[in-house]
Formats: sequence, structure tokens, C-alpha cells
Amino acid sequence: MGRQPTNPPAGGDAFRDALTRLREQLPPHLSSHPPPNPAPAHDSSGPPARAVVRIDRKGRRGKEATVVEKLGLSPDVLLDWLDDLKRGLGCGGALEGEAIVLQGDQRDRVRRWLESRGVRRITVA
Repeated sequence: MGRQPTNPPAGGDAFRDALTRLREQLPPHLSSHPPPNPAPAHDSSGPPARAVVRIDRKGRRGKEATVVEKLGLSPDVLLDWLDDLKRGLGCGGALEGEAIVLQGDQRDRVRRWLESRGVRRITVA
């Protein structure tokens, strides 16, 4: 014979309430909820004013990677820029912290791409 569905025991809300109280006691950086009013890293109304583009080989088994730093964009916007860069340049890449890392030496191409996006000051190292 089939099993009969059981109703949750009375007091199930008490358990949920206890968990909610414990969650509220966690420090903000451990809470799974975002901060009440997170400040955006960059105003989305315009492009960043600055970018640093450099080549890197450390920790990459001798392979070259182009690193784009100091953009000051929010993580969501950085992901959008990463996707656009990978598509536009036809190369692989990833985010490492607040830096965009692209495979290969793409410094000249990245400079032109950033200029087309309206970045005013681009330092290539």
C-alpha cells in the first residue's frame, strides 16, 4: 500500500524562527544576505576613467596573459566587459578578483578596445 502524506509537525515555524534569529546574529560578511544598501563601485552612467593593461607570466607556466586592472567596475559589469572582450578579441579569459585576465599578449588590441569603450586614461605596461 502507498504511504500516506504526513503533515509537518506542529512547531515547524519555531525551528524556522530560531534559524532566522541565529542568522541575524552572524557578522555581516558571513551572512548570506547582501548588505542593505551596497555602494556601487562605479557609476554605470559612463566608462571608467582609467585602466592599466599589463602582461603577466608569473604562475602561468611561462604562458603570457594580458591583465586589465584598475577599472573600478562592479563585478556584474566586469563580467559583461570580460564577455565582450573575449568575443571581440577571439581569445579566452577569466576574472581574477577585480582584474580581467586574457590569454596571450593582447595589449595593443585591448588598448584599442578600451578606447572604443570611452576609457580616457589607459596605461600599458
